Amino acid sequence: MKSNHTKKLRLYIFKSNKHIYANLIDDEKKQIITSSSTISKEIKHQIKSFKNCTNAQIVGKNIGLKIKELGIKEIIFDRGNNLYHGQVKAIADATRNEGIIF
Repeated sequence: MKSNHTKKLRLYIFKSNKHIYANLIDDEKKQIITSSSTISKEIKHQIKSFKNCTNAQIVGKNIGLKIKELGIKEIIFDRGNNLYHGQVKAIADATRNEGIIF
């Protein structure tokens, strides 16, 4: 018998004019499991200027740690309409550095 959780959770990246958001979404339950962004209180003090690759790395590391704490090892990376370049790549690389596979 298969486990109930055969579908992988999806890490969705959204960029606004000033901020970067990473949301881990369970599409079956239609809810956000955890998230991180340049305005998250636990990393807000590390953000020096508006969105750039350094800030994207901080967000990626933070979401990677949160996903790891939940005991999740594999996810689906959803970059939305963004190119896999610059900030999106920085988030992906930092998340992978925490041991998350996608």
